[in-house]
Amino acid sequence: MDAQHPSVPSHASLRVAGKRPAHHSSGVVHVNTRHTSRFTVIGNHLAQHEQLSLLAIGLAVHIQSLPTGARVDIKTLAARFPEGAQRIAGALRELEAHGYLRRVRERAPDGRITTRTLSCNQPSPGGRAPQTDAPVAPSPGPQRGTVLRGGAGPEHGTVPERSADPERGTAPQSGAGPQCGGKPARPPRRTPAPLRVPQPAHPAPALLRAATELLAGLHRHDPRLLLSARDTEHLAPGVAAWLERDAGPEGVRHALTAHLPPEPLRRPAAFLAHRLTAELPPPAASPARTAHPLRNCDRCDRAFRAPEPGVCGGCRASATSEQETRGQLTP
Repeated sequence: MDAQHPSVPSHASLRVAGKRPAHHSSGVVHVNTRHTSRFTVIGNHLAQHEQLSLLAIGLAVHIQSLPTGARVDIKTLAARFPEGAQRIAGALRELEAHGYLRRVRERAPDGRITTRTLSCNQPSPGGRAPQTDAPVAPSPGPQRGTVLRGGAGPEHGTVPERSADPERGTAPQSGAGPQCGGKPARPPRRTPAPLRVPQPAHPAPALLRAATELLAGLHRHDPRLLLSARDTEHLAPGVAAWLERDAGPEGVRHALTAHLPPEPLRRPAAFLAHRLTAELPPPAASPARTAHPLRNCDRCDRAFRAPEPGVCGGCRASATSEQETRGQLTP
């Protein structure tokens, strides 16, 4: 019987797709098959990202494989995958922080504000991912990447980073719209107009304090009238103007809280400012002053106006203080 030599290599060699694989002592060996349909191109800056979690990378790959218009909100993704809403929300925040996901607010033709989600196959300038130094196999085209099977293919027009399709003879579309490589055009942000309310003629501190206390208690009559400290400070002069015109606190409170609309108040401070301005009562009628004749003081002979002869106000005050002093000295 011949002796066996287990150290002799086997004559059978591994054949993969008719090619001899490269010799490696350990690690992964790629068995690649060329895809001709239903594939998505993923950059190695995403697949080999050093800071993104594995869940975030997988979620980015899934989103990039979806056709345009697919829902990628947290509820839809949580129903699709077993990770749960909290983990998916964290992964979406990672992608947004590194520039692979953008949320753009746009105004619809009917005036409503909608949010559009942009999936970027290249990170935007605000969160560009570092490139890894791992060697990658060259692929036809100007970019290097990993081709993954599954998802939206060329029939959806979602194959990124292609200069042209030689089989279809089509060129990439460069239409207008939000882009991931730069800042998208956003509608101008409206700043709320300053609250204009009536101003009191004599803004005494006690009057403004009473107006502030009245505004701070309006939420007890309707929770929708809960005001911030800044709104209360802006509205206090308007309430003070009402109190100055002989409108008591209960009258002002009734004017501000009566007949409120049933729908939610988006800006309660602006609503109250409108009521304070539109329903401002007229100034209080001041009594006509009677011109009393001039009198001479019986003690200092100074002239003063009074309905009857007597002493002036200064002499009355002096007499009152003298009486109080005598009363304190008397045992």
